[in-house]
Amino acid sequence: MTIQPPAPGARHTPVMSMGLTIAMSAATGLAVANNYYNQPLIGLITRELPGPVTAYVPTATQFGYAVGLVLLVPLGDMVERRLLTIGQFLLLALALAGAALAPDGPSLVAASLLIGLAATAAQQILPFAANLAAPEKRGAIVSIVASGAMAGVLLSRTIAGFVGAHYGWRTMFWAAVPVALAGALLMATTLPRNRPETDMSYRRLMASLIELWRAYPALRLASATQFLMFACFMAFWTTMALHLQEPAIGLGPEAAGTFGLIGVVGMITVPILGRVVDRYGAFPVVIGGTLVSMGAWIVMGVWSTLAGLIAGVFVLDGAARGAMTANQVVVFAQDASARSRLNTIFVGAMYAGGAIGSALAALALRHGGWSGVSALGAGLAGASTLLHVAARRRGLDYA
Repeated sequence: MTIQPPAPGARHTPVMSMGLTIAMSAATGLAVANNYYNQPLIGLITRELPGPVTAYVPTATQFGYAVGLVLLVPLGDMVERRLLTIGQFLLLALALAGAALAPDGPSLVAASLLIGLAATAAQQILPFAANLAAPEKRGAIVSIVASGAMAGVLLSRTIAGFVGAHYGWRTMFWAAVPVALAGALLMATTLPRNRPETDMSYRRLMASLIELWRAYPALRLASATQFLMFACFMAFWTTMALHLQEPAIGLGPEAAGTFGLIGVVGMITVPILGRVVDRYGAFPVVIGGTLVSMGAWIVMGVWSTLAGLIAGVFVLDGAARGAMTANQVVVFAQDASARSRLNTIFVGAMYAGGAIGSALAALALRHGGWSGVSALGAGLAGASTLLHVAARRRGLDYA
């Protein structure tokens, strides 16, 4: 294992003010929201641009995001993060304009791929925030910035559905262009300049991802935990709209969008949990999040009325986000000179878990109904709990 030491002058003096924290949180949400605008609009898009290719617009966006995680996010360790983040926001604005102007399905798929690629600007900001934060406040800072990303995920579908229904899908993409430009301006005026963490080549940088995975057991544990927890989280959001449409509840897609707003309210717990991480360490927050998530799924399985779902999603969102924040703090603490690469590994594992959790939840709903989905969600959270208990007994320092 030969992780290269940071370049001279790579360490940063903590400069994180509340204003900068809020600016970075807002920019993170503005970036990541672009991954989800097309999901509620796909019906409108396919009617205007018929053809089999158009159906792959959401897939192209997610694939672009995955490519950006692997190829662009690690660059944050070797180039100036401020310029990289601004450049990705400008690319995002260009890609959004391309989507709005797309004359056919293939053009829109290509633009969507670029949108996902550029939206990984959000994942440049998170490790930058961890660098700028004082160690004793890192949990609180990371939790606030990460909350911006989750707000973008939850609110984007609601906003896009409303705009698309009233003004058309192209209007949503046009409206997102000045928002992306505003994100670039916000980062240009608030982010401090920083020196690269390493002077290694890009090829060496990419090869070091494997070395980092092998070197840090806590990174492997945090990534595996987040794989399971995000699978648990996405199992709900993948099947919730279909469950709401069942005769026992009988609500449509507009109600499903409202659940995103409930999730945003649940985010108020995350900064509090971030401060708990700073004071007591990550383990109690992670283990608490896995146990509470399991309990939320049990409640939603037994109490499957609308009221039960509202209570369950409020608790599930807060618990899942708290565990994610604690895991990220652990990941960023492993190597200050490799935080962008560590973030690539961690977020990549998380999104892989989300994809698998979504697929398993669809199968569980088809074959076991909502009870099957609830059992799946509780089982995933339970597996994450057992993983942490076993690691603790082996003496892994995860504080």
